[in-house]
Amino acid sequence: MDLKNIDLKNIKLDELISKVKTIEKKVLIKIGIGVGSVIFFLIIYYAVLNPIVEKKKIQLEDMNVKKTEITKFTNEIISIKKKIKKVKPEYENYSTLFHSKAEVEGLYQTLSEYASLNGLVISKISKGKPLAITKASLSKKKKKKKKKSKKKMQKKSIAYYKIPVNYEIKGNFLGYIKFKRQVSLSQKMLNFDKESIKVLKGNTTNAIVVTGVLTIVGLPDEFF
Repeated sequence: MDLKNIDLKNIKLDELISKVKTIEKKVLIKIGIGVGSVIFFLIIYYAVLNPIVEKKKIQLEDMNVKKTEITKFTNEIISIKKKIKKVKPEYENYSTLFHSKAEVEGLYQTLSEYASLNGLVISKISKGKPLAITKASLSKKKKKKKKKSKKKMQKKSIAYYKIPVNYEIKGNFLGYIKFKRQVSLSQKMLNFDKESIKVLKGNTTNAIVVTGVLTIVGLPDEFF
């Protein structure tokens, strides 16, 4: 109802009160609808939309963290590749000095051939237990001896293995000297650690018997 068109002079009091009540009802209804709409929206937001928004926020944060980690790992991989590229030639150069398992087995045949070429006979030959040499023992010498740990040695802590080869050779002294020279010219790391030379009594050819230990070096990956 338009209040401007009401004739205040001719209107009755009861009629005026009735019209005011009608206007108040309409206003209250509009206010109620407005408040109800706001409450309904808030219920929908907090009950439905807000959990979805929070879930998306968590997913976004998780995605950003993973992106950061991927970038970090990528940089680490690039750094490691550069180090490997730098160290690889040096490793390949030194690794050729070490014996593989197959080369250790082939060593017996090689020693027999060297002995035969110099008039010698290998009467006994056997491989001893490989001795692990750790990286720590190479980097520094400790003043006090520590008790040996009963725990198994980790593969990554081993630098290489020293493998003793016990032998007994019969022949002449000059042939044995030549034999040792041929063995020492090998491109592999080896060393005559122990040696005992005895001249056979009652032998007119001055034959000798040599017992000793030849130590070779093996790769950690091969003997662990």
